[in-house]
Amino acid sequence: MRNLFKNMRLLTSLLFLFSLTLLTSCDSDELDGLVSDWARKTDFAGTARTGAVAFTLDGKAYVGTGFDGKNRLADFWQYTPESDSWTRVQDFPGVARSGAVSFTANGKGYIGTGYDGTNNLRDFWQYDPTTDTWTQVADFAGTARYGAIAMALENKGYIGGGFDGAYLKDFWQYDPASDTWTEKPSFSGARRVNGFAFVVNGKGYVGGGLNNGILEADLFEYTPGTSTWRNLKNLNSNDRNSGEYPSPRTYGTVFAVQDKAYLVGGTDGLTPTNNASMKDVWVYNPATDKWRELEAENFSRSERESAIGFSIGDFGYLGLGRTGYTRYSDLWQLNITK
Repeated sequence: MRNLFKNMRLLTSLLFLFSLTLLTSCDSDELDGLVSDWARKTDFAGTARTGAVAFTLDGKAYVGTGFDGKNRLADFWQYTPESDSWTRVQDFPGVARSGAVSFTANGKGYIGTGYDGTNNLRDFWQYDPTTDTWTQVADFAGTARYGAIAMALENKGYIGGGFDGAYLKDFWQYDPASDTWTEKPSFSGARRVNGFAFVVNGKGYVGGGLNNGILEADLFEYTPGTSTWRNLKNLNSNDRNSGEYPSPRTYGTVFAVQDKAYLVGGTDGLTPTNNASMKDVWVYNPATDKWRELEAENFSRSERESAIGFSIGDFGYLGLGRTGYTRYSDLWQLNITK
């Protein structure tokens, strides 16, 4: 009988230790221990600028438009990662602009909206990389605006938010097959300008941005099959009191690599004279709704806002942007190590 009780106590202890191990394992995250290793690539071949657009097609990136501090721009450039080189392609034929949006769908690139220095814009254009030509398509069906967010899901483009004289939260789908726009349910979060958006595993995510002087801390997820939004944990201590998270910001740069998203920089200041550009690098796992700040190795001049970001293969890229009134033309490649 004594041996029986001893064995039961031993079994209870083992089960307790196993449960602790299981809980620790479940509480841990695959984001732990990741390091962002940055490599300097060939500088952008155009002038230094902010507010440019970037999209990728067939393993190449296309970058253009923006503002160099004096002029809005319409030049466009192709980046080839294998040769680490830039080639000028056909200039964007619409009016020169900054603060536009872009996405890719059905093997074509699309760019539209923005600001030309006087007017908000709503025209839209398609780029065909096989012929290096631009074609004007149906104007955006919402109001003319700048600083919107854009993403592509299931071979359709999506645009939302921005500023048209007021802060916006409407959300629109573009179908390249029919060249038509359809309004979808508005953001489940706040209105915003210059927020960030990304796509991981067939779902879209929106966060950040500015709304009437407030830096928005919400984050929400869009499912295209049901046209529904789901609110995730806000980027504040009320919702995320036991974990890391990035502070609210506007003009942040985001890109997705495989099943993770990466948020770099931005600003928590409201004017360039504040010199409040950020240099932090964050990784987000949508599967667990968790964030982790990454150690940024070999990444100088990293404080920036209004930069471009894109991904090709297993690498992310960040370039251009500004700190205060200083504009950049550099390009950096991100490799995640553990």
